[in-house]
Amino acid sequence: MSFIPMALAGTASTAVMIFIIVVIVLFLIFILSFIPVRDWIAAMSARVSVSFFSLLGMRLRRVPPRIIVNALIQAQKAGIDVSANELETHYLAGGHVLRVVDALIAADKARMDLSVPRAMAIDLAGRDVLEAVKMSVNPKVIETPNISAVAKNGIQLIILARVTVRANLDRLVGGAGEETIIARVGEGIVTTIGSANSHEDVLKNPSMISQTVLAKGLDSGTAFEILSIDMADVNVGKNIGAQLQTDQANADKNIAQAKAEERRAMAVASEQEMRAQVTEMQARLLEAESQVPLALAQAFRSDNLKIS
Repeated sequence: MSFIPMALAGTASTAVMIFIIVVIVLFLIFILSFIPVRDWIAAMSARVSVSFFSLLGMRLRRVPPRIIVNALIQAQKAGIDVSANELETHYLAGGHVLRVVDALIAADKARMDLSVPRAMAIDLAGRDVLEAVKMSVNPKVIETPNISAVAKNGIQLIILARVTVRANLDRLVGGAGEETIIARVGEGIVTTIGSANSHEDVLKNPSMISQTVLAKGLDSGTAFEILSIDMADVNVGKNIGAQLQTDQANADKNIAQAKAEERRAMAVASEQEMRAQVTEMQARLLEAESQVPLALAQAFRSDNLKIS
């Protein structure tokens, strides 16, 4: 009988041990699923300076540790000096961490002077910093829409221009975009053609447009540097001067017709008014004539008029 309590006690202790083991296993599973152990191991294997507690803090601050660790590994392999704190701050500010690191690597390989704060500022300004670095290395060609301009002789020219630009990293933050470049180039083309005495001068030397427009410094205040402006297509349009003269002649004719019609209407109105006055005078004369017999009769009755 003494063995029964001992057996029960052994069973109870075994159940407690199993319960404790289950709790520990569940706790470890929870910890391992919450703590980025894989990211920490990856950082350690790549010799990236990021502590286990830093990764845990990232998880608590809802920053994906994998993104930060991958960015740090990329930067260290490329020799870019950037800290985990900078990357985490940039992520919390709404920036694209991996894109910034890619841009820094591309700028370093191209021997461009691009600092980490400037790259992050460009990214937070809404610009694609990686695309900007690529555009600085490989200039971009912007094609303008058809631009119509009229020379002094009244002939219209239709111009299609291609503008080669390079991104200016120093002016990307706060600089105007491609729309401003297109608008300024169009304005310069219109001004240059408008100052030409004849459209033939422009057709003979289209480069005069490029030289004049480039001399105006149209890239001032923009995020780009204009390298060249090429006239891709120059077509002769309408004779705007002759059309304007024709329109003016038609307008003058319409005005003259309107004035003549006005004078005719006034003459008709004046004639009708005179007829009305004559009719009124005739009516008064007839009324006066009708009063003569009555006056004579009254005079006879009152013996004021006698017939001798």
